[in-house]
Amino acid sequence: MSLCSRAVPVLVLLCVVTGCAAEVDSASRSKPAAAGGATTPVPPPGDEAVSISVPLDRYDPSPAELEVIDAAEDVLVGECMRRQGLSWERLPRAAAKDAEPRNRRRYGVVEPEVARTYGYHLPPDRPTVARRAAAEAKRRKGLDDMEKKAAYGSEGRPGKTSGGCLGKAEETLLEEVPDADFGLLNDTIGATYEQSMKDRAVVRVFRAWSACMRRAGYRYADPMEPLADERRLNGDQVSEGEIRQARADVRCKKSTDLVPVWNAAENRIQRAATEKNSAAFAELLRAQRAWMAAAHRVLDKS
Repeated sequence: MSLCSRAVPVLVLLCVVTGCAAEVDSASRSKPAAAGGATTPVPPPGDEAVSISVPLDRYDPSPAELEVIDAAEDVLVGECMRRQGLSWERLPRAAAKDAEPRNRRRYGVVEPEVARTYGYHLPPDRPTVARRAAAEAKRRKGLDDMEKKAAYGSEGRPGKTSGGCLGKAEETLLEEVPDADFGLLNDTIGATYEQSMKDRAVVRVFRAWSACMRRAGYRYADPMEPLADERRLNGDQVSEGEIRQARADVRCKKSTDLVPVWNAAENRIQRAATEKNSAAFAELLRAQRAWMAAAHRVLDKS
C-alpha cells in the first residue's frame, strides 16, 4: 500500500477517536449557515486551534502538507494525460494559511469566533481551499468516460486504489520513499489519545469542565460528547441554541484550563511512546520527509 493511501487512515483514525470524522473529507462536510441564515465571512483559524500540537504531528502529514502532495500529483497527472493527447486543467493552489489546522477539534471546540458563528459545526472552507474544491468538482464533471479512465483507472474516479495517471503519479512520488511501519503510527495515534483521556489530571479537568457545563444547563461527562451529539449536528443549519452551548463549552474549557492540561498529558504520553519505538519512528520521519521532498521537486520543476 502506498504512503499516500496510508496517510488518509491516519487522519480518519484520529478523527474517529476524537469524534471529528467530518473533518476528513471537506467534500462531504456540511456547509453550515450561521444562525438565522446570515452570511458571514469565514473566519481564519483561531490561535486556540493553530497552537495545539503533539509529538506525533512530526510523522503525520498536515492538511497543508497534503495539499502540497495533491498539487504535485496534479502536475504529474497532467503530464501523463498530455502524453496521451488528452487535456487536463491544473487546479489552483490552496494557500497554506487557509488549510484546516491539523488539531482543530482534537479537544472539541476551542475557538470562540467559530463557536459564536457555527456552534459545533465546522466552518466552511476558507477561500482558496473552497476555490480549489470547486475547480476540482468542475473538472471532474467535465471529463468524458475516456478521460476519466485515463486519469483514474478502470473505476473512472479517484479512490483507495487509484489507477490510471493518478495511480502512476502516486507511485512516482513514492519511488524514493523508504519503507516504514505506518501501522505503528496509526495504532499509536489512537492508543495514546485514549490513554490521555484516562490520565488523572485529565480526568480531574474533565470533571471541572463537566461541572461548569452543568451550571450552564448542559450535561456531558467529557468535552468530546457534544461533537457526537446528533441533536446538534444534524443538518446544515446552526441554531441559536447550538451556538449558546458551544460558547459555554469554550468558556468552560478556558476557565478550567482544559486544553493545556489535556495537551500536556498527551504530549507526555506520546513522547514516551515515540521513545519506546525510537528506531521505527525515525524511519517514519525519514519517509515523511522524503515524500514531501519528492512533492516539492515536482512543483519546483512545473
